[in-house]
Amino acid sequence: MGYCQDDQLVSTICDLYEKISKLETLKPCQDVDTLFKQLVSTCIPPNPNIDVTKMSESIQEMRSNLIKLCGEAEGHLEHHFTSILNSFEDNPLHHLNLFPYYDNYLKLSKLEFDLLEQNLKGSVPKTVAFIGSGPLPLTSIVLASYHLKDSIFHNFDIDSTANSVAARLVSSDPDLSQRMFFHTVDVMDVTESLKGFDVVFLAALVGMDKQEKIKVIEHLEKHMSPGALLMLRSAHGPRAFLYPIVEPCDLQGFQVLSIYHPTDEVINSVVISRKLGEDGVEHEDHMDHQDSGLACNCSKIHAIMNKKKSIIEEFAIEEQLS
Repeated sequence: MGYCQDDQLVSTICDLYEKISKLETLKPCQDVDTLFKQLVSTCIPPNPNIDVTKMSESIQEMRSNLIKLCGEAEGHLEHHFTSILNSFEDNPLHHLNLFPYYDNYLKLSKLEFDLLEQNLKGSVPKTVAFIGSGPLPLTSIVLASYHLKDSIFHNFDIDSTANSVAARLVSSDPDLSQRMFFHTVDVMDVTESLKGFDVVFLAALVGMDKQEKIKVIEHLEKHMSPGALLMLRSAHGPRAFLYPIVEPCDLQGFQVLSIYHPTDEVINSVVISRKLGEDGVEHEDHMDHQDSGLACNCSKIHAIMNKKKSIIEEFAIEEQLS
């Protein structure tokens, strides 16, 4: 098969890739669910020895194909559950826990909110953009419902069907229907309006390969306001077989503030950065921060890792109680 090195983990992933690539459909069904569950459970345990960027070209190619298959399967899964949620006559948002990965989104959104809070110095973002929101915009929904209760959310997706089912999902919620908007557009065509956002989230699967991802980041750098925050999802270790990696060097024109690699069932790493001023220096007056951001250094990242674990666990307990 030519793809695989001796490493047992990588050869397991290669075997699963071979099976997944032969599936007739990636829509939810027993075969799809079983194989993707096996893939996720193989990739989740942290492994410092796995660095996909140093692997052979054939494995890089397999990984690139696998990420695309994962993205396609994820889209089908979200469409499937959004149609189930939209079939409820009462508020569909009251039934979000039917989605199998809802708890992961609660944890990821709490983690992202904590990182935002640390770097916003007490300011609350008035407007948030989420690029690549998809048919089930859980990050926006969770942040708007629990953490940023006065912020306006603009969700951007290239797929009109995804936007129409997502808009329907929030339409019967008296609060979110007034604060959440959906735009069908390619982010590369969004220019001036990007200046209006205090925080921009970029979904993991917008720009599935390195070149595409960097093109999107460069576009955001060109049009975001100095001082605005960019929240990116990345992946670390074996999890990089599921999602693209974003490295600090990809963020030209941004100051990287924190990088967080979860070690629990939350798959995505989080990278938070601040758009620099036109002259390449920090811009201090965006959203009234008076303090410069913290340099991205190892001790800062490790401190966050240790601190966040307990925050995530506390949040999970709060969720069970409520």
